[in-house]
Amino acid sequence: MMGLRRKRRLQLLTVSTAALAVAAILAGYGFQDGIEYFKTPSQLMENKPKSDKLIRLGGIVEPGSVARMPSGGVEFRISDGIGSIPVRFEGILPDLFSEDRGAIARGRYNGKEFDAIEILAKHDENYMPKEVVRALKDQGVFRPGLE
Repeated sequence: MMGLRRKRRLQLLTVSTAALAVAAILAGYGFQDGIEYFKTPSQLMENKPKSDKLIRLGGIVEPGSVARMPSGGVEFRISDGIGSIPVRFEGILPDLFSEDRGAIARGRYNGKEFDAIEILAKHDENYMPKEVVRALKDQGVFRPGLE
């Protein structure tokens, strides 16, 4: 016969293990689509996501591609040196947003253009997100002085 103390310990261990398993499953489900920080234009063109999926697009703002729209928004192209995707953004751009610099846009890709709801930037005017630098180096198109 099992003692009451041993039985309680076994019950506690069983409940704890089950709770940990449920937490791990929920965490895995939550991170299912959000583990990758951003996609480059060439990655996005290779594996087109559903148009309702919120993603991040990172790369370099192509020189000469920034154009103001009559609505007050802006259109520009983000490139990784291999591919390029047009981006539309209705909102206020970060002060340090400029051409030939790294940027990350958060939004949805409809197969033709990227509809951004947010443009991410950091306070340093020489900033390029580490992930963008890494992706550009991996593709062999990184130019020093952009980071």
